[in-house]
Amino acid sequence: MARGGLIIFDYLLEESEDMHSLLLTDSSTLLVGGLQNHILEIDLNTVQETQKYAVETPGVTIMRQTNRFFFCGHTSGKVSLRDLRTFKVEHEFDAFSGSLSDFDVHGNLLAACGFSSRLTGLACDRFLKVYDLRMMRAITPLQVHVDPAFLRFIPTYTSRLAIISQSGQCQFCEPTGLANPADIFHVNPVGPLLMTFDVSASKQALAFGDSEGCVHLWTDSPEPSFNPYSRETEFALPCLVDSLPPLDWSQDLLPLSLIPVPLTTDTLLSDWPAANSAPAPRRAPPVDAEILRTMKKVGFIGYAPNPRTRLRNQIPYRLKESDSEFDSFSQVTESPIGREEEPHLHMVSKKYRKVTIKYSKLGLEDFDFKHYNKTLFAGLEPHIPNAYCNCMIQVLYFLEPVRCLIQNHLCQKEFCLACELGFLFHMLDLSRGDPCQGSNFLRAFRTIPEASALGLILADSDEASGKGNLARLIQRWNRFILTQLHQDMQELEVPQAYRGAGGSSFCSSGDSVIGQLFSCEMENCSLCRCGSETVRASSTLLFTLSYPEGSTSDKTGKSCDFAQVLKRSICLEQNTQAWCDNCEKYQPTIQTRNIRHLPDILVINCEVNSLKEADFWRMQAEVAFKMAIKKHGGEISKNKEFALADWKELGSPEGMLMCSSIEELKNVWLPFSIRMKMTKNKGLDVCNWTDGDEIQLSSLGTPSQWGPARAEEEHGVYVYDLMATVVHILDSRTGGSLVAHIKVGETYHQRKEGVTHQQWYLFNDFLIEPIDKHEAVQFDMNWKVPAILYYVKRNLNSKYNLNIKNPIEASVLLAEASLARKQRKTHTTFIPLMLNEMPQVGDLVGLDAEFVTLNEEEAELRSDGTKSTIKPSQMSVARITCVRGQGPNEGIPFIDDYISTQEQVVDYLTQYSGIKPGDLDAKISSKHLTTLKSTYLKLRFLIDIGVKFVGHGLQKDFRVINLMVPKDQVLDTVYLFHMPRKRMISLRFLAWYFLDLKIQGETHDSIEDARTALQLYRKYLELSKNGTEPESFHKVLKGLYEKGRKMDWKVPEPEGQTSPKNAAVFSSVLAL
Repeated sequence: MARGGLIIFDYLLEESEDMHSLLLTDSSTLLVGGLQNHILEIDLNTVQETQKYAVETPGVTIMRQTNRFFFCGHTSGKVSLRDLRTFKVEHEFDAFSGSLSDFDVHGNLLAACGFSSRLTGLACDRFLKVYDLRMMRAITPLQVHVDPAFLRFIPTYTSRLAIISQSGQCQFCEPTGLANPADIFHVNPVGPLLMTFDVSASKQALAFGDSEGCVHLWTDSPEPSFNPYSRETEFALPCLVDSLPPLDWSQDLLPLSLIPVPLTTDTLLSDWPAANSAPAPRRAPPVDAEILRTMKKVGFIGYAPNPRTRLRNQIPYRLKESDSEFDSFSQVTESPIGREEEPHLHMVSKKYRKVTIKYSKLGLEDFDFKHYNKTLFAGLEPHIPNAYCNCMIQVLYFLEPVRCLIQNHLCQKEFCLACELGFLFHMLDLSRGDPCQGSNFLRAFRTIPEASALGLILADSDEASGKGNLARLIQRWNRFILTQLHQDMQELEVPQAYRGAGGSSFCSSGDSVIGQLFSCEMENCSLCRCGSETVRASSTLLFTLSYPEGSTSDKTGKSCDFAQVLKRSICLEQNTQAWCDNCEKYQPTIQTRNIRHLPDILVINCEVNSLKEADFWRMQAEVAFKMAIKKHGGEISKNKEFALADWKELGSPEGMLMCSSIEELKNVWLPFSIRMKMTKNKGLDVCNWTDGDEIQLSSLGTPSQWGPARAEEEHGVYVYDLMATVVHILDSRTGGSLVAHIKVGETYHQRKEGVTHQQWYLFNDFLIEPIDKHEAVQFDMNWKVPAILYYVKRNLNSKYNLNIKNPIEASVLLAEASLARKQRKTHTTFIPLMLNEMPQVGDLVGLDAEFVTLNEEEAELRSDGTKSTIKPSQMSVARITCVRGQGPNEGIPFIDDYISTQEQVVDYLTQYSGIKPGDLDAKISSKHLTTLKSTYLKLRFLIDIGVKFVGHGLQKDFRVINLMVPKDQVLDTVYLFHMPRKRMISLRFLAWYFLDLKIQGETHDSIEDARTALQLYRKYLELSKNGTEPESFHKVLKGLYEKGRKMDWKVPEPEGQTSPKNAAVFSSVLAL
């Protein structure tokens, strides 16, 4: 039947009698069961039987479906669990001795009600049988206070059960708790008995059917939603004879046929004569002006490109005059992220919009990152939780002293942000334009309690929907990361595990270098009205802009330099209540702040968090623009918008100003440089600074031959240059994003490109694009709002030692204790390297890693039925194995670490990883358990020493481990045994074909896989004659692919297979 109740078709089942149950498995497939020994599958599109399944126990009365099983309830009281594809019985529960009445499934629980055999016959059993589908066994039965005939799960905020009796009693209870008699309600049926009961998909409505044919609908709200994506429910129209529906004349599409008209032969009032009426056809809408402008005529036919301002093949008629303007923003793209061409009009410039990775079947392998980044600098991937801080990581990286300082740091803390940031900076150094990801850094970030307390850790739903205020969030993150790095650097304990960590050239016996770079020493003075003054010293790592009171209410456009606002924010003066020791009570006090020492890097949080501050920036930019035009000889009209003639005049030689420079002056209030001077009375002078200005050395009383730098040191005059701006992009369609403008210095260009110059770049996650310097200070407050500013003291790099000494030493490869309490020597699966076995440049190391899943993949179905991945599954490394590639102990592992994790594991992927629940738990694990940081340091040392890693699918392994490995140090058997434009071949098939080995029988084992990859590499060298005979090896590959196609790429299962991993690992390992 259709939604309106019309019958679409009838289907007669010839062999079936007494049908009891229907199950719609998908939109076009129906299962039909009853009191016979088979179940029919009917295709609703063709209305034909497509399959017939035999049922061992005759009488299927109830059917349910989950993503794991078909559940069939039988008249004998049993519930069978059947495979979704073959319909074969996988498990069976003998629920009741008499008969089954009803059952339901939710999550891992199955609840059933029915009848038990008594001496007098069948009796309704008041005990509900509850089964755990994870362990496939019954748990404690649930006793209820009604005679259960129907039951359904109602999982709103808990897994509640609704139990209904035929007399109309309804009870709600938890399946694993106790039933309370107070939770019993009563349904008043028209007939004596209730015959059926069901719950809507949204769990907001309950429907009861009684024996008189009436349906009772219970809801929890006046206007319920019956399913998650419901259209308006079509109820049957009431009888028009009894009651006429109200008609709304304002509705243009209301059918007037709803009004009953009596049959008459008289002329109707609406039947006007032709003389008093004339047909008025609806006018077609005018052709888009853009189409007329771009149209090319060939004869009498015009051709124009589609401006894509309308939906395809649809022209909306404007029924009201008020709809004169077409709202282009109403065209929402198919996906919430957007895929294809976007609407024609968009306020946000394309390079500033939120960028997303489009995943395919191959994951990231066919995604063109070079399209977004044509530089050699590395972007950061945005799909990781809490990756909103990517722009700030880039800002810190491009501060040369910070980059060197962080990479020289190494400590023993498992979750140290300074260490993880140093590892990430090392990856950014090695990358040649390929994007990196800060997964390990963000993993450590999520474990810090202070970050959670400050609200810096976003839930996935808030991050995807853009509910959080990103501007406030990144400003809090900015303060947090500077404070955290300062604390990490203040720890002066020399690490015991990593003996090279104390050799940093930045370390001093006093304050940390982060403090030297960012800290500003101040005096806070509190003056009570009684005259007593209290002075205390303090320091801060950043400043927050404090805007003048009432500045936005002044519409006269009063000019206010950025330097004035900055001085007011640094030397803050405010009236507040404070404790006075002299008065011995709280008194109104005047609190002032004086600067004793200026920082080398001036960090400013803009605090544009409301419309008031945004209007202030907008007004000051307009005033600055008018002043700049007047300065260049142009006149400004009183209106906000310039007429076309005004622009032409300003662009003329008489106006002395070109149009390009006019665009550069718009929306600019922020100076590129500021000058600060410490006065003798502890005051501070701040002014905007331009490249044309010079310090008047004569007025300072300093000989000119000493130079500006000496003058700065002697007289406390400092010039700060803008180095970075972090802005909040307001885009309602994507939830907004954060980007950074960064002035990349000469040393970075020298390392990456071999040239010496400075350039401003836009960093938008993995999109990196060079920009004009004026774009970094232009803020259109409608969509581009400033959040953080970084000013750097001139000649900063000359004050610091910028040498990087690798703090990771060979001692990280030596034997270490396991975190597991139950680990014994008999369980050891590897032999650590001895001092005489330390790897050298070019040595081979077999590598394999196993992973577990932390978050499942997020995908959506497009309108054409194809699947699109929005966010991939989040993986975490669980086991890393390194095998010796040469020497007398070749093939013996020297690293086999299981990685302890504090995050919740969704799926251990045991079939593919061999990791079982408990292997990563230090309390019960028998494996060699370590921290991720400990194993990461081992791999970093191997990379830095120059070994070559041999493995299968190493690209994914290194990506999840979060390592950047130079391509010449990776020997991947996936690509060694691969022909262009052909499929990748599994390690199992390669081992069977070339080595006659049967591996990965039941589960994967990383030792076995790493050793097999080493043997395959040796075989590759043998077949290709060390790469000197590619033609002969090409013939071998052709034979490999032909054999694979014949075998369907499946390894034949041998009789009595003995996998190498099931044998003794090594006698030397067992002798430990």
